[in-house]
Amino acid sequence: MTQEWLQTRLGKALLQMEVRVVEEALDGIFGEQCLQLGLWGDNRTFMRLTRTQCCSVIADTRAAITSTGKPCAVGDMHRLPIESDSIDAILLPHTLDFSDRPHAVLREVDRVLRRDGRLIILGFKPGGLWGLRRLIPGAGMPPGADHLISDRRLRDWLQLLDMRIAGTTRYFFRWPLPGNKARGSNKWERRGQAWWPELAACYMLSAQKRVSTLTPVRPLWRTNPKVVAGLAEPSTRASRTSPISRIRFDPQKLDPSN
Repeated sequence: MTQEWLQTRLGKALLQMEVRVVEEALDGIFGEQCLQLGLWGDNRTFMRLTRTQCCSVIADTRAAITSTGKPCAVGDMHRLPIESDSIDAILLPHTLDFSDRPHAVLREVDRVLRRDGRLIILGFKPGGLWGLRRLIPGAGMPPGADHLISDRRLRDWLQLLDMRIAGTTRYFFRWPLPGNKARGSNKWERRGQAWWPELAACYMLSAQKRVSTLTPVRPLWRTNPKVVAGLAEPSTRASRTSPISRIRFDPQKLDPSN
């Protein structure tokens, strides 16, 4: 049903806008592995924009076959069959909007991301013009998007996972009506982002997994002795490697009374 909605006039316009938004976000992300959780469009809509060496898509069981008929990997978003600390970047294109376990999904994302790994999330705003969809007969929201999360709440959730929020972009300023023939433009989008960002239909939130570094503290008893003005700290015993064992004495200057 979601793929059918994306074939509507409104769905195509939204997907086209999101391709541009995600392309800008992925432009500076490099590494080995990029993973997309959830199917939005076909399995190459966003992954063709990545700069990583490899990219993969894991779809929910209900979306095992893409709109082009090509199968993709299938799995549970809250229980990924992926090794921990192995993914450089993860994209969630409206995945949380259709999930009844968003906290579990985010915990799995945090688990599989490498240190300094990047996370990009696309979501529908519960407020704004599209937040009034229930009051509009025939509103064009995608079927099944019943778990909308605001970008502010999502920021709080990610900060609890100790992720650093890199930025939030709000986009797509258009009424959620399937028959809306108004054409979007970059000029209109720039005006919306500058003047009324809260009325946007969607948002993109990017975050980065923090690196937890431990600074070793050396015990005081293991500190190296300090030498000041050429004098070494006294020692109660001498060894073969101590400075006193290497001193050569002059017999003529020794006191015979000692």
